[in-house]
Parts: sequence; structure tokens; C-alpha cells
Amino acid sequence: MDAKELRAKAREELGEELLRLRKEQFALRMQQATGQGVKPDQFAKVRRSIARLKTVMREQQATGERK
Repeated sequence: MDAKELRAKAREELGEELLRLRKEQFALRMQQATGQGVKPDQFAKVRRSIARLKTVMREQQATGERK
């Protein structure tokens, strides 16, 4: 999901998406720890998605405080 799509969502939806991504990140770590085959690029994709989401959430928070 790109930043443009994220900016169109409400804060509650962004919070739910962040929770989903954190769970996915945890699941990837557990799969790696148990020796299951995990694609290494998935870690980076999830990490970048979390960062992108947090950036959009912070932008919305800053915009809301100015009003």
C-alpha cells in the first residue's frame, strides 16, 4: 500500500493496519526462529510498510494539531 492510499484512510483504520503489520512482522520472526522457510525480502517489505504507515500517522497528527 502506498502513502497516497494511506493518507485517504481514517486514524482508526491506520491503527488497525499498523496492528496487522506488527502481527505479520512477529509471525515472520517466529517462522525464522523455528526454521521455516521465510523469504528474506519480506522482512524489509514489512519494516518499510510500518515506517510508511507511521509517517502518515504522524503527518495526520501534526496537521490535526495545527487546526
